[in-house]
Amino acid sequence: MEISLIRHGKSQCTENNRITCKEFESWVREYDYNGVFEENSYPSETLNKITKANIIITSDLKRAVDSAKLLNPNIKAISVPLFRETELPNPLTKLRKIKLEPSIWALILRCLWFCGYSRGCESLSEAKDRAKNASEILVEYAQEHISVVLVGHGFFNMFIAKELQKKGWKGKRKSNSKHWNCTTYSLYN
Repeated sequence: MEISLIRHGKSQCTENNRITCKEFESWVREYDYNGVFEENSYPSETLNKITKANIIITSDLKRAVDSAKLLNPNIKAISVPLFRETELPNPLTKLRKIKLEPSIWALILRCLWFCGYSRGCESLSEAKDRAKNASEILVEYAQEHISVVLVGHGFFNMFIAKELQKKGWKGKRKSNSKHWNCTTYSLYN
């Protein structure tokens, strides 16, 4: 049995002007509802896994759904909200006048989230619990279909990978978080 975790492609949301924390909240919504750029080529391992998979699952966010279609236009993927990316907390209102690039806001808020700040979103422990549930569902799919692909997101795929490893699945210790890359975990009885 194997479960392959693929990170979606690069988002079409490329706006990177300096914005306030309030504007960043709108930027995140735009990022979540945009598709991805089509590439001239994709990693061969990724194409191989998605072509040979018996079942393909995606997050319900557009960038994951569109990525699966670009990798294999003939597939019928199952889109499930459970596999969404971990959210970023809402910025502190005290920072409302500061303007930063969206990538800097994301870095700061992700660091704060890892330190326990989760205003307006699931906490780190809640995300880990969700990843545990997600990994259990993927294992059930693998037991039924043998080969499973999840087209998902960087941080959440990383949490799922850790859960699979705890369950005895073998693969790279760290899942590959680059766009379009694939990390596969196997379990043989």
